[in-house]
Amino acid sequence: MMKINTFKNGLRQLDKANRVLKLSEFKMERLRKPEKIVSVYFPVEMDREGKKIFHGYRVQYSNVRGPYKGGIRFHHQVDMNEVMALAFWMAIKCAVVNIPMGGGKGGIEVDPKKLSEAELERLSRAYVRAIAHDIGPNIDVPAPDVNTSPKIMAWMVDEYIKIKLKTSTFAEASADRQNSKLKTEEKNRLLGTFTGKPVEKGGSLGRTEATGRGGFYVLQALLEEQKTNMTVAVQGFGNVGYYIAKFLNEAGFRIVALSDSKGGIVVNNMEKDSFNPELVLSCKKEKGTLASCYCVGSVCDLENGRTISNEELLELPVDILVPAALENQITGKNAARIKAKIVLEMANGPTTPEADEILHRKKITVVPDVLSNSGGVTVSYFEWLQNLNNEQWSEEKVNQELKKKVVSAFIDVFKEAKKQGTDMRTAAFVLAIRRLTENH
Repeated sequence: MMKINTFKNGLRQLDKANRVLKLSEFKMERLRKPEKIVSVYFPVEMDREGKKIFHGYRVQYSNVRGPYKGGIRFHHQVDMNEVMALAFWMAIKCAVVNIPMGGGKGGIEVDPKKLSEAELERLSRAYVRAIAHDIGPNIDVPAPDVNTSPKIMAWMVDEYIKIKLKTSTFAEASADRQNSKLKTEEKNRLLGTFTGKPVEKGGSLGRTEATGRGGFYVLQALLEEQKTNMTVAVQGFGNVGYYIAKFLNEAGFRIVALSDSKGGIVVNNMEKDSFNPELVLSCKKEKGTLASCYCVGSVCDLENGRTISNEELLELPVDILVPAALENQITGKNAARIKAKIVLEMANGPTTPEADEILHRKKITVVPDVLSNSGGVTVSYFEWLQNLNNEQWSEEKVNQELKKKVVSAFIDVFKEAKKQGTDMRTAAFVLAIRRLTENH
């Protein structure tokens, strides 16, 4: 089967939005290409094999609205088209939610599961040394992504601060109180070079749940009034899928199907049953698989459900479908069989342009990824602000500010869709591109 070119899909979304905007060819050409691609090769001392050379990279797509922003992934099969697409979508996403940051993405060609923890730390620090001149709190602000974590961000920011303080005017500073104060202020500012850090290392409260919580707030705004008993199928049971399922379940929605990379589960009685995401997660951790974790109410019982494939889950007759796993899940081949009334995209790029057209004709509302999963980057922005201003917000404040941001973004997108008579994705792109190109 031919692999779908994710970056080309992103450019098709861009071209569709430009049929509304009618930008000059120069402005469109600027949006079609990343501003910079950093490629580095660097040595790492291995536990038993001596030194080994690794390849790292960073795609910096747009910084017209602020520093580049986006994750770092560790993966043995790097797909540069996918990485460019994710950097592009991040630039769009930041503009949609109206935060002063741009789009970036990067990582290292490595299978982290084959490394010891010591090797992983040396790899993380060596990568930072290799790209140190290309990142910074006002240049490029990386975050966790595939196979990276708050612990890895802590190693990276620690290495970055060591590099910058060593080469700064503070390196030869005396023990003078004023110099000590300046050094502390500079260290706090440099913490803002990475987000997704542990809270005790300058991270933000509420960051772990932020993407799922933001998607929940957007869905609430779409439905206008609190709905209960609506059925939901969630494809993907990682951090994002778990939290969106948890928040929806707590609000009275019924979670009738869940899946991970190995397959899914569906309740036996879709008319009344609902999985308990918290119990399902506990069961999965205990058993190592989702396949037998049919947890309904307060009971996990094999009679409560059955297994289902990821493909079948997408086509269930539910009110809300939440693709929260991989890109290119809803395509021209299966879109006609989608029965949900609302598709809430929590993954990046789960719906292809061909599928978008089919879903729009079927009057299925698609809440696009650049809006619905923007909660993560929004709270990353809050973390960055807290570091720069030497603050620590309460979790309540983080969640309040998150809700303000994403609901405001939803209102802007919804109004644009009504005004242009188009789908919400095109409206989001129109809004974002207008913000990216005005005064530039």
